[in-house]
Amino acid sequence: MSLQEDNIAATQQLFAAFGAGDIPAILSHCNDDIRIEFYGPDDIIPYAGMYDGMDGARTFFETVLSSVDIHVFDPLEFLSDKDKVIVTGVLHLTAKSTGRDIKSDFVHVITMRDGKWLKFRDFMDTNQAVKAFS
Repeated sequence: MSLQEDNIAATQQLFAAFGAGDIPAILSHCNDDIRIEFYGPDDIIPYAGMYDGMDGARTFFETVLSSVDIHVFDPLEFLSDKDKVIVTGVLHLTAKSTGRDIKSDFVHVITMRDGKWLKFRDFMDTNQAVKAFS
C-alpha cells in the first residue's frame, strides 16, 4: 500500500473506533503530541476548542461522546496527499442536554505522522450545534 492508502486506512480505523465509542482504540491512532481543533463558541458547544496531547485528545473524544447521541456519522469521501487526509461526510447528532438535532455536512482535515493522527481540524455548520446546545 502507498503512504496515502495507509493514512486513509488508519483514519478509517479511528472512525470505526469513534463509532464504537472506544476511546482507547481512538487514542491508539493518535500521536502523543496530537493537536485537535474544533471551531465554535466553547461557552456553548461543549467540545469546541483546542486540545493538545493525549490528555487533550481523551478529553475531546470523551466530551463529544458524552454530549451527543450519534445517529449518523457517515464519511463519504477520503482524499489523501502526502501527509494530509481530507474527509467529507454528513452527520446527524442530538445534543443530550437539550434533545435538539444537529444535521450538517462536515470536512475533516487531518495531518498524519508515522501512520497516526498528528493534527485534526473539524469543519461543520457550527451554527447548527450552537442552536442545538442553546
